[in-house]
This record gives sequence, structure tokens and C-alpha cells, in this order.
Amino acid sequence: MAGKRDASHRDDEDAAKPVNGESKRMFKSQTYQAREPTAVESAITENFEEGSKLLERLAKTTEVSAFRPELQGAVFCGHLVADLDSVSGAIGASLLYGGTPARASEVNSETQFALDHWGVDNIRYIEDVLKEEPDRSVCLVDFQQRTQLHDCIKMDKIVGVIDHHALQNSTIVTEKPIFVDIRPWGSMSTILAYEFTAQRVALPRPVAGMLLSAILSDTLNLRSPTTTEWDRRVVSMLVQYCQVEDVNILCTQQFKAKSHALSQMTAYTLVNGDIKQFKFGSPDGKEYQVAFSVVETTDPLASLARSQELVREMRTVKQELSAEKTVHVLYLAIVDIVNLRSFLLLLGEAERTLAEAAYGGRSAVLPEDVAGVAGENCERYVYDLGSRVSRKADFVPPISAAVSGGWKMPIKRSKTELHFAEETWVPVVDYSSDPNGEIVRRRSQDVARGPPKAAAPPPADICA
Repeated sequence: MAGKRDASHRDDEDAAKPVNGESKRMFKSQTYQAREPTAVESAITENFEEGSKLLERLAKTTEVSAFRPELQGAVFCGHLVADLDSVSGAIGASLLYGGTPARASEVNSETQFALDHWGVDNIRYIEDVLKEEPDRSVCLVDFQQRTQLHDCIKMDKIVGVIDHHALQNSTIVTEKPIFVDIRPWGSMSTILAYEFTAQRVALPRPVAGMLLSAILSDTLNLRSPTTTEWDRRVVSMLVQYCQVEDVNILCTQQFKAKSHALSQMTAYTLVNGDIKQFKFGSPDGKEYQVAFSVVETTDPLASLARSQELVREMRTVKQELSAEKTVHVLYLAIVDIVNLRSFLLLLGEAERTLAEAAYGGRSAVLPEDVAGVAGENCERYVYDLGSRVSRKADFVPPISAAVSGGWKMPIKRSKTELHFAEETWVPVVDYSSDPNGEIVRRRSQDVARGPPKAAAPPPADICA
């Protein structure tokens, strides 16, 4: 796949040379001193020397991989609902340790942008890889929760975990010791990029670019509270190595790619697109399953304008998830990645009371622009999270603390729940606007009557 090149990326002969002091001065004066620096720009310049030192440790030959016999030949795969960090991590880890990258689902628009931009081919589905070689060992990247594990991965085949998330109640359990590398850094790709330098393994520039994009994505351009000094140092190294002349162009294009696709997504895709489940224990011995979905966007009002549609979808998703194991609470956070502010959609009384226990009481009065698009009585189902933006650092830990502090499921149902519980909606594949089909919801009675007359029939190869 041919990668796109633009002002954010140099592709001349000098790109293969290390950045020296003169390059640093040009780099700073031409791009980063014309205005107030962004968080990414500050991190690059303030950590320039540290990044250069890391860069010097990269090997110049691709003949050597890191010596981890337990990971040699493994399949490296991320969590369900593949994102940029899990895909980039699978690619990087397979190159670093010698193995095969795989993904657990279709990639999102942001990941596809990064693959195209850096000229990297997409990786195979994990089920296709294991179907051909069912005895292959597997190393998990960017997660270690059973709730995020693809069904085709057998527990006894897991030989490693590379991650940056907290260990929760549903962490995998193995019969034998395995390789584990979990660090409290902002991105799993930061860990891998650092290990390329620590192990002195060559890092191809397209892969380095994928790791850079993943770090920027996971840390919201180094502005998320999960960002660490190591993330800043490694980003500085990768920007120098990839010769990114204006990292802001890359950041903008990357997040626009993510947000542009959101406007075209169905409610089903938005709610299910980035959802993770967590299990929390209470003092009385009860366990509560919490599903937390996140939509990161540069245009939060567009998503909030669909609040009622999204809450209805949340109800249906909660029911579907509970068919396998009861989900007590389901949230959807709409994160404004430009202004670093979030709003939480509340399905019912359980969601409302837990949010109030976790985040400090009743929601603040919603801003006029939010209230203007979110719909009538939106204060019932839209909760202002303020400057909280990270699921890992801001959203989930307070929930864990609230449950362990004694929060209990309420008995009564809220007006929001009653309102959205009037009808049953089921998923169907609609071909009216997309020849490949897209999953949408329709009322169960409408499905029983058959598809709308306006809908085109599915492609012949799908019917076969």
C-alpha cells in the first residue's frame, strides 16, 4: 500500500540521517517558534536531547530481533474493537520479537488513515491466522482482560502480555508463567518504541510512524492525564526519526479522520465501536459489571445531537451484552479532543447514581450549546464530566472507588429508562446507503413486516 505524503512528512535523502544540532535549530525556528507551542511541540523541543539519545541506540540493521524466546513466533493481537494502539502495537511487537501481527476486528477510520499515511499494509484477522495454524502461541497487546479477548484465542496458548492498563478483576489467568510487560505509560506503543532502542533493534520508518500515530492518539496529542515523561521523550525521538516537520498537521489530519467517520456511523457502530467491560467488587461481596464506551471527536455537538438515538441504542446493547453475562451499568462518554471536555450519556437510574457517586454529585448545568442540541429533558440523560477525558485515568478509577465505597444498584427505574424501554429494537443489515451493508436498528415489529421497500437487496455474493 502506497503511503500518502504531505507537509507533515519529509521523504528526501536526508530523512535517513540522524538529526544533528543544526537540524534541531532549523526544526525549532521554522516550525515551532512562530506562535505559542502546543503540548506536542513543547514535548518535542523540551525532550529533544533525550529523544536524540534514544535515537542513537536504534540498530542500523534489521537482521537482529529482541531475544525473547517465549515470544518468538507468536501471534501478536490486540483487544476486541481494534484501535490504533492495538494495531500499531501488534505490528511493532511482531517485528521486535519475531512473529505475526493480527487484529481482532475491522480497523477504524483513524487507524486506516495511519496505515495509508505511513504506507503500511493492513494486518490479518486473528481468526484467519489461527484457522491456518491453530497451535500458534499468542501474545496479547494493549489489554489483558478476558472480557476483551477474541473467542478464537485459547487461554492455554497465551504466552505474553504487553500492556499499559490497570489490572482489573477480569484479568486473564494462566496455568504457566508468561512474559509480562505492563507499564503505567500513556500508550502501549510507547513501550514498544522504547524497547526497540533498549534492545538495539532496527525500527523501519513506516512502523515508527505507526507507533508515533498510536501514541498521539492514546494520549490525545500528549494532553491526556495518562501522558508520562516517557511518552514525551519517545514522541520526540519518533518525530526526529520520521522527520515530521510539523507534527500538528499530522495530529489534525489524524483526528479529523476519526471525527469525519463518526458523522457517517450508525448509532450501533458508535456505541459498540470502542466499548470495554470492567468488573468491580463491592464491600458486601457483590460484583458489578460495567461497560464503558467512548466516542472521541473534534465535533462533540454533532454526537450530542444524536443523544436520544444513542441512549436507545445503549439500552439495546446493554440487553445484548447481558444475554451472556449481566451488565449492570453501561456508559457512553463523548470526548471533545480539542477542548478536552467530556459528556456522559446515562441510560437509567443505575448509571445516574453511580456517576454521581463516582464523579462528585449531580451534573453541572449543561452549557447552552449542549442543551440546545441534546434534546428535551436532556439533563436526565446527559452528565457533564468537565475536564475528564481518559477512560483509563479519569472515567474508570472513580467508578471502582465508588463501588468499593459501597454504591448499590437502585431498585427503581428512572424516567429515562421507562421512556426508552417502550419499544424493542433489533439489529439488521441495511443495504440502502452502503452496498456492503451497515448494521442499523429497527423496531422488532417493522422487521417482522420485512425490509422497507426503499431498501436495495443485498449483494448476490452475500446472499449465496
